[in-house]
Amino acid sequence: MAMPKFANLFTIAATSLVLGACSQSGMLGSGNTMEAQTQSAGQDGAMPEKAFNRFPDIPVPSGARMDVNRTIVFGGGEGWFGQLGIDTKHDSDTMFDFYKQELPSFGWQEITSVRAMMSVLTYERQGRVLSIQLEKATISGAKVTLTVSPRGGGAPVMN
Repeated sequence: MAMPKFANLFTIAATSLVLGACSQSGMLGSGNTMEAQTQSAGQDGAMPEKAFNRFPDIPVPSGARMDVNRTIVFGGGEGWFGQLGIDTKHDSDTMFDFYKQELPSFGWQEITSVRAMMSVLTYERQGRVLSIQLEKATISGAKVTLTVSPRGGGAPVMN
Protein backbone atom coordinates (compact mmCIF):
# COMPACT_ATOMS: atom_id res chain seq x y z
CA MET A 1 0.00 0.00 0.00
CA ALA A 2 2.91 2.38 0.70
CA MET A 3 4.33 1.95 -2.80
CA PRO A 4 1.48 3.74 -4.66
CA LYS A 5 1.74 6.72 -2.29
CA PHE A 6 5.51 6.86 -2.85
CA ALA A 7 5.03 6.59 -6.62
CA ASN A 8 2.41 9.36 -6.54
CA LEU A 9 4.70 11.60 -4.48
CA PHE A 10 7.58 10.90 -6.87
CA THR A 11 5.37 11.71 -9.89
CA ILE A 12 4.26 14.99 -8.31
CA ALA A 13 7.83 15.97 -7.44
CA ALA A 14 9.18 15.07 -10.89
CA THR A 15 6.35 16.91 -12.65
CA SER A 16 6.92 19.96 -10.46
CA LEU A 17 10.63 20.00 -11.26
CA VAL A 18 10.01 19.66 -15.00
CA LEU A 19 7.33 22.35 -15.03
CA GLY A 20 9.50 24.61 -12.90
CA ALA A 21 12.42 24.20 -15.29
CA CYS A 22 10.18 24.95 -18.26
CA SER A 23 8.96 28.17 -16.71
CA GLN A 24 11.99 29.60 -14.96
CA SER A 25 10.64 33.06 -15.62
CA GLY A 26 7.81 32.16 -13.25
CA MET A 27 10.18 31.40 -10.39
CA LEU A 28 10.98 33.98 -7.77
CA GLY A 29 10.01 37.02 -9.77
CA SER A 30 8.04 38.40 -12.64
CA GLY A 31 9.72 38.40 -16.02
CA ASN A 32 13.27 37.61 -14.84
CA THR A 33 15.01 34.30 -15.24
CA MET A 34 16.43 32.56 -12.21
CA GLU A 35 19.94 33.23 -13.53
CA ALA A 36 19.31 36.97 -13.83
CA GLN A 37 17.83 37.08 -10.36
CA THR A 38 20.71 35.14 -8.87
CA GLN A 39 23.10 37.67 -10.40
CA SER A 40 21.20 40.51 -8.72
CA ALA A 41 21.38 38.76 -5.35
CA GLY A 42 24.15 39.64 -2.94
CA GLN A 43 27.11 37.37 -2.30
CA ASP A 44 25.20 35.88 0.62
CA GLY A 45 22.45 34.70 -1.77
CA ALA A 46 19.93 37.21 -0.40
CA MET A 47 17.58 39.24 -2.54
CA PRO A 48 15.91 42.50 -1.46
CA GLU A 49 12.28 43.00 -0.47
CA LYS A 50 11.02 43.66 -4.02
CA ALA A 51 11.62 39.96 -4.73
CA PHE A 52 8.53 39.25 -2.61
CA ASN A 53 6.13 40.88 -5.10
CA ARG A 54 5.51 37.37 -6.45
CA PHE A 55 3.77 36.40 -3.19
CA PRO A 56 0.77 38.71 -2.60
CA ASP A 57 -0.86 36.30 -0.14
CA ILE A 58 1.77 36.50 2.60
CA PRO A 59 2.95 39.39 4.78
CA VAL A 60 6.63 40.29 4.51
CA PRO A 61 8.39 42.01 7.41
CA SER A 62 10.27 45.23 6.75
CA GLY A 63 13.89 44.74 5.79
CA ALA A 64 13.38 41.07 4.91
CA ARG A 65 15.65 39.48 2.30
CA MET A 66 14.94 36.32 0.32
CA ASP A 67 17.58 33.60 0.68
CA VAL A 68 17.67 32.05 -2.81
CA ASN A 69 19.77 29.16 -1.49
CA ARG A 70 16.84 28.08 0.71
CA THR A 71 14.06 28.89 -1.77
CA ILE A 72 12.31 26.77 -4.38
CA VAL A 73 8.94 28.05 -5.53
CA PHE A 74 6.56 27.04 -8.30
CA GLY A 75 3.75 29.20 -9.63
CA GLY A 76 2.87 32.65 -8.45
CA GLY A 77 0.11 34.92 -7.30
CA GLU A 78 -2.17 33.24 -4.80
CA GLY A 79 -1.51 29.73 -6.11
CA TRP A 80 2.23 29.33 -5.54
CA PHE A 81 3.67 26.44 -3.59
CA GLY A 82 7.12 25.44 -2.42
CA GLN A 83 9.55 26.73 0.15
CA LEU A 84 10.54 30.34 0.71
CA GLY A 85 13.60 31.21 2.81
CA ILE A 86 13.67 34.65 4.40
CA ASP A 87 16.37 36.33 6.47
CA THR A 88 15.30 39.18 8.70
CA LYS A 89 16.92 41.55 11.18
CA HIS A 90 14.02 40.98 13.59
CA ASP A 91 14.38 38.34 16.31
CA SER A 92 12.35 35.12 16.18
CA ASP A 93 9.93 36.21 18.95
CA THR A 94 9.12 39.40 17.03
CA MET A 95 8.60 37.36 13.85
CA PHE A 96 6.31 34.94 15.69
CA ASP A 97 4.14 37.85 16.86
CA PHE A 98 4.28 39.45 13.38
CA TYR A 99 2.89 36.35 11.63
CA LYS A 100 0.28 35.69 14.35
CA GLN A 101 -0.99 39.25 13.90
CA GLU A 102 -0.69 39.67 10.11
CA LEU A 103 -1.65 36.32 8.57
CA PRO A 104 -5.39 36.51 9.43
CA SER A 105 -5.70 39.76 7.45
CA PHE A 106 -4.32 37.86 4.43
CA GLY A 107 -7.07 35.24 4.82
CA TRP A 108 -4.99 32.56 6.56
CA GLN A 109 -6.65 30.64 9.42
CA GLU A 110 -4.46 29.32 12.20
CA ILE A 111 -4.32 25.57 12.71
CA THR A 112 -1.65 25.46 15.42
CA SER A 113 1.43 27.23 16.71
CA VAL A 114 4.30 26.45 19.06
CA ARG A 115 6.70 29.09 20.39
CA ALA A 116 10.05 27.49 21.21
CA MET A 117 13.73 27.58 20.21
CA MET A 118 12.47 26.48 16.79
CA SER A 119 8.97 27.99 16.59
CA VAL A 120 6.40 26.59 14.16
CA LEU A 121 3.14 28.14 13.00
CA THR A 122 0.66 26.34 10.73
CA TYR A 123 -2.14 28.01 8.77
CA GLU A 124 -4.66 27.10 6.09
CA ARG A 125 -6.12 29.14 3.22
CA GLN A 126 -8.07 28.14 0.11
CA GLY A 127 -6.96 24.50 0.05
CA ARG A 128 -3.33 25.26 0.87
CA VAL A 129 -1.36 24.81 4.08
CA LEU A 130 1.34 27.22 5.23
CA SER A 131 3.96 26.05 7.71
CA ILE A 132 6.34 28.65 9.11
CA GLN A 133 9.54 27.73 10.94
CA LEU A 134 11.35 30.44 12.89
CA GLU A 135 14.83 30.08 14.27
CA LYS A 136 17.47 32.42 15.61
CA ALA A 137 20.03 33.44 12.99
CA THR A 138 23.71 32.82 13.70
CA ILE A 139 24.65 36.41 14.56
CA SER A 140 21.40 38.37 14.85
CA GLY A 141 17.86 38.35 13.52
CA ALA A 142 15.91 35.29 12.46
CA LYS A 143 15.75 32.75 9.69
CA VAL A 144 12.18 32.23 8.48
CA THR A 145 11.16 29.29 6.33
CA LEU A 146 7.68 29.35 4.80
CA THR A 147 6.48 26.11 3.22
CA VAL A 148 3.24 26.15 1.24
CA SER A 149 1.67 22.96 -0.07
CA PRO A 150 -1.75 21.75 -1.21
CA ARG A 151 -3.93 20.49 1.65
CA GLY A 152 -4.34 16.72 1.72
CA GLY A 153 -1.32 15.98 -0.45
CA GLY A 154 -3.19 16.33 -3.75
CA ALA A 155 -1.28 17.51 -6.76
CA PRO A 156 -1.48 21.27 -7.28
CA VAL A 157 -3.30 22.57 -10.34
CA MET A 158 -0.81 24.00 -12.81
CA ASN A 159 -2.17 26.71 -15.09
